[in-house]
Amino acid sequence: MSTKLVIVVNGQSMIEYDRNTRLPGHQRQFLDKMDFDMDAGVSINGEHVAKPDLKVRAQYIAMHLVQSILNDNEAMIAATCAYLATRIPDLKQVQAIEQGDNISFDLVFTDEQKNQVAVQFDPGLKTKH
Repeated sequence: MSTKLVIVVNGQSMIEYDRNTRLPGHQRQFLDKMDFDMDAGVSINGEHVAKPDLKVRAQYIAMHLVQSILNDNEAMIAATCAYLATRIPDLKQVQAIEQGDNISFDLVFTDEQKNQVAVQFDPGLKTKH
């Protein structure tokens, strides 16, 4: 079983996050703060989700991860990868495709790419933190 979370953008592997990476206390606290902030609700594609479950949180964080990769925001890439890897251990890959202003991505939960969750979002929409 792989301990890697792989992030693929436009067919190219961009990041391989090793789940065996030990996070310092301040980084674990930041992930807890991310959860606390999402407890107040999140907006995905203009739709507010008042009480996001783990699936919605995964979509929300993956959306921010892909945006961070495209914007070369290393701090947010590290935080969002760590969040997905630690909070959603069954997640194997985030596969994103950029098409102009639109980005779609799949969350892949098995090595065989079964049980995918397809999500599309418009990166121009404001998200609530």
